[in-house]
Amino acid sequence: MSTVREKSIEALAKAKEVIYGQDDMLDAILAALVCEGHLLIEGMPGLGKTMSVSTMSKLCDLSYKRIQFTPDLLPSDLIGTMIYSQQREEFSTKFGPIFTQLLLADEINRSPAKVQAALLEAMAEKQVTIGDETHKLSSPFVVLATQNPIDQEGTYQLPEAQLDRFMMKLEVKYPDFEAEKSILSHTGNPLAELDAILSTDDVLNMKSEVENVYVDDKIKDLIVKIVHATRPGNELFDKRYDGAILAGGSPRACIWLHKISRFIAYMDNKEFVSPEHLLKIVPGVLGHRMILTYEASIDNLQGSHIAKKIAEKLV
Repeated sequence: MSTVREKSIEALAKAKEVIYGQDDMLDAILAALVCEGHLLIEGMPGLGKTMSVSTMSKLCDLSYKRIQFTPDLLPSDLIGTMIYSQQREEFSTKFGPIFTQLLLADEINRSPAKVQAALLEAMAEKQVTIGDETHKLSSPFVVLATQNPIDQEGTYQLPEAQLDRFMMKLEVKYPDFEAEKSILSHTGNPLAELDAILSTDDVLNMKSEVENVYVDDKIKDLIVKIVHATRPGNELFDKRYDGAILAGGSPRACIWLHKISRFIAYMDNKEFVSPEHLLKIVPGVLGHRMILTYEASIDNLQGSHIAKKIAEKLV
């Protein structure tokens, strides 16, 4: 077993001693760091979304910044701006909090479109333009965004183009009875007692080890078939959802299913990807990429459930 993998399992175990009942979220945060993808975490307030990100950043010894998104936030508050010095009679660049390895965008759906567009360039291109100059962001650069459910007051729905930039969308549920009871035994600040277990080099080494996991051609075919089956008009489209899906997953869905399934297999100590590894991540990768019809929302259909059913039929 690889020592980096052992360290990552140790880091996850440590995180699970601090955050109770949210194992899937902690696993997904590590997947985002290793695969260098962005993660959207949706759930009601108080479920430990922010705490989980803070915990993982500390255990992975990464530079970490948090931005609380608000309706009056400006793009310059996020990426930085040019400041004129009268003394030196020249402009200098003041870098914003986006210049970090792990950026927590708290309540991302509370910010207006301009700020979301500024974040989009950083997420897609791993670079930021301030004035006339373009600045590269550090590696790994991962945005972990949290949002409260859309029907909460004072929120702006994220545009489809931005949703597609997130490798996964995770819906965080309430912890179970035992996990919530364990929360009551917490005293003091649990983060203060945490020490880093993984370094930036470890995360990058893990990334190259994950890339060595074998993906058979049959699995690649399965990935493409699953994504095609979500697209109306495609010959592989799942007819059960005729009238429920307006638009299916983009090619990015194929890329992330391929990348994250390798990570899941690696953490499972397997040298190859199996259909089971793929089924685990289909709801998170495809759910938010499908645009559903108004009729589907009336019938209370959810993208993640539809994606799972489509994948299960093809496996």
